[in-house]
Amino acid sequence: MKPYYLLILMIATTILVLPACDQKQTGTEKAMNKVDDALDRRPGEKARDAAEDASDKLEDAGKEIKENVKDATN
Repeated sequence: MKPYYLLILMIATTILVLPACDQKQTGTEKAMNKVDDALDRRPGEKARDAAEDASDKLEDAGKEIKENVKDATN
């Protein structure tokens, strides 16, 4: 049973230590990200744009459904 305790201890330690490695973005990095977004130079830009478009279409469809239900019940 002791090896299991050691494994659990190692996993718990890893889970607690890894978030400390996260580095916050500086003001310059944030500005660069906004510029890249505005100029469509982000990594995976086509995939992100497709996801944003799909999200917008789903949102519009949801609003349309709500309006149709509201009209049908009145």
